[in-house]
Amino acid sequence: MSKAQKRKRLNQDDGESKTPANKSTVDGDNPYPTLLRPTSKECRDVRDALLSLHGFPPEFASYRRKRLRSLSAVDDHDTQCTVKTEPSDEAEEESVLDGLVKILLSQNTTESNSQRAFASLKAAFPKWEDVLAAESKSIENAIRCGGLAPKKAVCIKNILSRLQKEKGVLCLEYLRSLSVDEVKTELSQFKGVGPKTVSCVLMFNLQHNDFPVDTHVFEIAKALGWVPKTADRNKTYVHLNRMIPDELKFDLNCLLYTHGKLCSHCKKNVAKPKAKAKAKMASPSPDDCPLVGFTDLV
Repeated sequence: MSKAQKRKRLNQDDGESKTPANKSTVDGDNPYPTLLRPTSKECRDVRDALLSLHGFPPEFASYRRKRLRSLSAVDDHDTQCTVKTEPSDEAEEESVLDGLVKILLSQNTTESNSQRAFASLKAAFPKWEDVLAAESKSIENAIRCGGLAPKKAVCIKNILSRLQKEKGVLCLEYLRSLSVDEVKTELSQFKGVGPKTVSCVLMFNLQHNDFPVDTHVFEIAKALGWVPKTADRNKTYVHLNRMIPDELKFDLNCLLYTHGKLCSHCKKNVAKPKAKAKAKMASPSPDDCPLVGFTDLV
């Protein structure tokens, strides 16, 4: 396989279509109007089963606390480039721009590697103005441990350049005062920011009721019969966001993502053909996966 083909495969595997997150791909009419699944009860039952198995994923706990606080408080949406923080809570300290870059760095790598890449980037360039002024090669070196460094460095640099040119400041806090559709329009203008990244920013950093569809969520949704086997990710995103109750979206999404990474029975659904065969031989009984109780995942 050529290098160009490998890069294309990596982009496809991450679910970041080159098609922007616009009304025709993300906000259109339900592509499966006769498919009445998942029901609210199914969503709640799957959430409860995975919560019982895994507990709530600790890597998302700070975002969940912030989300719960935002739901219980009346907020005027501070649109200045300051972020109200509690020193002990990482999500409280995270700006929208920080969150966007973290999500970009998480593509096609492990969580630990993406965290190392972001920490390395901030250590080398404490301010976003420093990143903008830096040579692309220096940015690549700082984030190399996260993989795909040239591609990610260009994307980060493009975002900062466009912000500086259009807003005069390296800040995305203004997104907090916009609607979901307006946020999608704004973020999709940045080259390299695809629908899944936009959805993650909406859910994690802006506390909107959105449901990102990554590889794990996509394959499990098909296996559960929540979307047709022929569904693509954009249509899956539209359908699931219409069918899953808002109050369940955050927890269910985090749990499906975590389960997809940890469950050997579900992993073979996203593996390459040879890896699927190996996983099928090595995986434990399907009874170990609670989702088998909802459908046949084999």
